[in-house]
Order: sequence, then C-alpha cells, then structure tokens
Amino acid sequence: MLRKLDKKVLLFTLIGIFAGVVLFAGTAGTMKATDTGEFCSSCHIMGTAFETFANSNHAALTCNDCHAPRDSFTAKMAFKAKAGVGHMYMNTLGASKIPDVLHATADSQEVINNNCISCHEPGLQNVDHSGAYDSCIDCHRQVPHNKGDFRPTEWFEPGQFKFAEPTN
Repeated sequence: MLRKLDKKVLLFTLIGIFAGVVLFAGTAGTMKATDTGEFCSSCHIMGTAFETFANSNHAALTCNDCHAPRDSFTAKMAFKAKAGVGHMYMNTLGASKIPDVLHATADSQEVINNNCISCHEPGLQNVDHSGAYDSCIDCHRQVPHNKGDFRPTEWFEPGQFKFAEPTN
C-alpha cells in the first residue's frame, strides 16, 4: 500500500514539475516576444511610433524597457496585463474611439519617467535641471518617438543651456 502511494506522489510531483517548467517557459517566452517592437507595431496605430523609435538612439532597447516597470517581475507582469487588455479592447471593439494622437496615461507617464531616470541617472548630475518641469517627458517628449520638441523657445537662445557645476 505504501509503495503504491509513493509512486502516485512521485508521479504527481513529476507532472507538477513538468507543468511548472512548461508554464514558466511559456510565460518567459511570451514576455520576451511581447517586449519586441515588432510585436508592439503589429497594431496598425503603433506603426508610426515603431518607425520613429527604430530610427532613434534608443532603437537597441525594447518597447517595455521604457514603457513597463522594471522594479520587479510582478509589477511588470501586472502592468503589461492591464495595458494589454486595454490595447486589445481598443484595437478590436473600441477601434472607433482611438484618437489620432496617442498620449501616455498618467500611470504610463510615471513608469516612463522612472525608467528615464533609472537609465540616465549617472549623466543627470552633469546638466542643470533646476528649472526642469515635473517629468523628463515634459522637455524630452521627442525622444525617441519624434513627437516634436516642446522645450520653451528661450532654451534655444545662446547661454541658456547650463551645465551643472562639477562635483569634487
């Protein structure tokens, strides 16, 4: 009796491990595939965004390097799931509601800003940002999607761009 029970436990354990490996591999593969620009641009409304991104200095990154949280796998999964459901709805049932110009939601703007800082923090100390706006994209909106340069015109006057004082 004990031997039969041990074989069943072993069998179910092996099936569980196999299912876990398959599920993990499927999730990891899906996560990697849905991070690519090719996947994101498969929706017709993202074609221009992908084209401008592919020709930018950020082209080596994935869309989700900027557009999804990077602080934890769980946060990234939850964010991608929520955004994915919204994108699927808009591209199927809500296609008539898609605006001509896409804008990031407040949640997306926060994630994008945090990711800008995460990558560019070492260089931020070299430029004076004391007169900066609330987020990176307030001034750097054109990066990397060529959305026009929204910096105030006085920034283009000679002497207006200040480097920070060197720190010793």
